[in-house]
Amino acid sequence: MQTIKAIYDGITFKLLQPVPVKENYEVFITFVGPIKKETVRRPFEYDSMSGKVWMADDFNEPLDDFREYME
Repeated sequence: MQTIKAIYDGITFKLLQPVPVKENYEVFITFVGPIKKETVRRPFEYDSMSGKVWMADDFNEPLDDFREYME
């Protein structure tokens, strides 16, 4: 038995995680209760953090704090 979290918008079910099965399964749907607006999470979208995260040019350079351990 598996439990998958989803949101029902009155028309469709939107899965919030991947389904871990690859064959036909019997499914029971249980409505737990309404959700508050602040708890609704959008599914992850590829490239959604583009332009919001940056990495320093010297990211892979050795840190001076660890120089004595690296010699």
